[in-house]
Amino acid sequence: MIRSLLQGRTLKPLRERRRYRRPASVLNLIGGTSLVKLRKVVAGLPGAEIYAKAEWENPGGSVKDRAALAMIHQGEQSGALTPDRAILDATSGNTGIAYGMIGAAKGYRVRLCLPANASLERIRILRAYGVDLRLTSAQEGSDGAILEARRIAAREGDRYFYPDQYSNPANWKAHYNTTAVEILEQTGGRVTHFVAGLGTSGTLMGVGRRLREQIPGVRIVAVQPDSPFHGLEGLKHMETAIVPAIFDPSFPDENRTVPTEAAYDMVRRAAREEGLMVGISSGAALHCALEVAAEALRAGETPRVVTIFPDGADRYLSERFWEAAL
Repeated sequence: MIRSLLQGRTLKPLRERRRYRRPASVLNLIGGTSLVKLRKVVAGLPGAEIYAKAEWENPGGSVKDRAALAMIHQGEQSGALTPDRAILDATSGNTGIAYGMIGAAKGYRVRLCLPANASLERIRILRAYGVDLRLTSAQEGSDGAILEARRIAAREGDRYFYPDQYSNPANWKAHYNTTAVEILEQTGGRVTHFVAGLGTSGTLMGVGRRLREQIPGVRIVAVQPDSPFHGLEGLKHMETAIVPAIFDPSFPDENRTVPTEAAYDMVRRAAREEGLMVGISSGAALHCALEVAAEALRAGETPRVVTIFPDGADRYLSERFWEAAL
């Protein structure tokens, strides 16, 4: 039965297939995510190609595993993170989950400041990892969490290692050294546009810098919500938010905004047309990737767009937007 199913297919050697790995720490599973070619949602754009990095394949379920591990390694190497200190940071959810997973694996305590309106799934995952949560004002969003983490660090700094993901260069360097390298290998360097959402901005800045060094003419496109009051967890409206220190506003070639409902619509379409259960920021990225591809086609170009799907839908399934009809 199995032989008949596999007949005519070429299988990669076991060492190249991600699902079969030698026994290792859960941390060795971070990175090496798949690049998925989108088909049905791109059907109306003949000649365009759109690919997405499936970052939910990371063991913590998101792209933030990469940066969290890099920042923790930096803390260990510098001596700032020691066994008697807990990890402290502000998060909108995914980096916190990564801290929780890595902290559990390495034996570190983790304390996080998180907006109270984070999805129920994110809060439950964090508590499952044993994270000490300080829920902050929903109205203040991630900025409120940042301010609270700063207050705690200023008051009790000797008790904590405060990596500060919004200001830590190890954040964007993680993507420069891993995510971007994978994209270059997976595409053979054939990328015309790179599209990524702005939260800490680490993914856009790290991947974008490497692609710009390697691919002449590649366009870097930043994605953010279209208003201060939005439902796009993990993304920042930069004009009204605390701007991350690692973000250079002059770096992107384009800055695009996405309405919350448009991102929700793309999440539902990805599920129903591509069979991909992705998160809200992925929907925002897909919305802009389709816009970019359409405009490039009208300009007579042949777009090959790569974007990032930061996480999966499993941590948003309690959200009511799933009930809306397309």
